[in-house]
Amino acid sequence: MPALRPLLLTGGPAVGKTVTARALAESTARCAYIDVDDVRQLVQTGCAAPWDGEEGRAQHLLGVRNAAALAANFSAGGFNVTMSDVIDAELLHLYRELVPGVMVIRLSITRAMAHARAQSRRVYLTDQEFETLHRQQLAPLDTDTDIEVSASALEAQIDAVRAAWLRN
Repeated sequence: MPALRPLLLTGGPAVGKTVTARALAESTARCAYIDVDDVRQLVQTGCAAPWDGEEGRAQHLLGVRNAAALAANFSAGGFNVTMSDVIDAELLHLYRELVPGVMVIRLSITRAMAHARAQSRRVYLTDQEFETLHRQQLAPLDTDTDIEVSASALEAQIDAVRAAWLRN
């Protein structure tokens, strides 16, 4: 099987970025999954959340650069790559600059469905952070594909993303 383009899933909280990207990695030959939240959380002291002002933004940018380096190393080693991160237009531009050929798919969901999904898992966000991130993802973003998943069961969501990834 020829190498696939590196895949970045984005979208608001509780949309299923992590579970979808991980499922794709687990079911794709020679594939690595990079959770950019985990990359950012490598900082043990002085860590700032992406929404925590200038320092949070600087650490989010650093997380993107570190994730891009991991993606490049995995790709050079013959691995397919999936990633997940909540991004905006500036971060999208940085991903496109640092991860050649990256395919960006934004998953979208209604706020009500996002809240319902969030109730079924541990949530590390305050209500205000949750709302801010959800609203941020309503802004236009020059992705390769947008997929609305509010009415999708998890397997259907994974299948839709897989189909889009394989098509490109």
